[in-house]
Amino acid sequence: MNSNEILSKVRVFAYNNSEKNDIHGFTHVERVLKLSSEIGVVLNANLPVIKIAALLHDVGRYLKKHDEVKNHAEISAEIAENFIIKNNFNIAIGDVENIFHCIRAHSFSNELEPETLEAKILSDADKLDALGAIGLYRTIGFTIKNYGGIEQVIYHLENKILRLKEMIYLDYSKQIAEKRHKIILDFYNQIK
Repeated sequence: MNSNEILSKVRVFAYNNSEKNDIHGFTHVERVLKLSSEIGVVLNANLPVIKIAALLHDVGRYLKKHDEVKNHAEISAEIAENFIIKNNFNIAIGDVENIFHCIRAHSFSNELEPETLEAKILSDADKLDALGAIGLYRTIGFTIKNYGGIEQVIYHLENKILRLKEMIYLDYSKQIAEKRHKIILDFYNQIK
């Protein structure tokens, strides 16, 4: 199976195992995939690893609702591992381990430090999607979905979103974050 066939199969699996919303659903996955790929090209990273990890990074979100103990990134990595082993994609062991590490280390709340370039790229891309206009839309949508109001939006901005810029690993990603952070900060200052 060539890399295009593998990516096609991974994409279908990710789509079928994604939430059906704009907040953490497949549209988010596609944005993270696009941004991860763009950063990966600039930094000469392992693109197949990045693409597979980006597509699979949130497949555990739906199951997270039923498991309050494990972080969704851990669940996603377990699902990805089962999927990759079951399909015998013939991916090098080092790349497979990197894919699982990328997925586990991408999460804001998992507190696992990304150790590879690819893991840092996925972590940055996931955080970048929570910034800017799309990030603002996602923050408000997430709050409304969970029956919150403006106070909860402000709380989420103060306790997570406004901190993300400082959690970006790569200089290239920091340049993107700066512009997106300003959009969030302007909104926050106006709403306060």
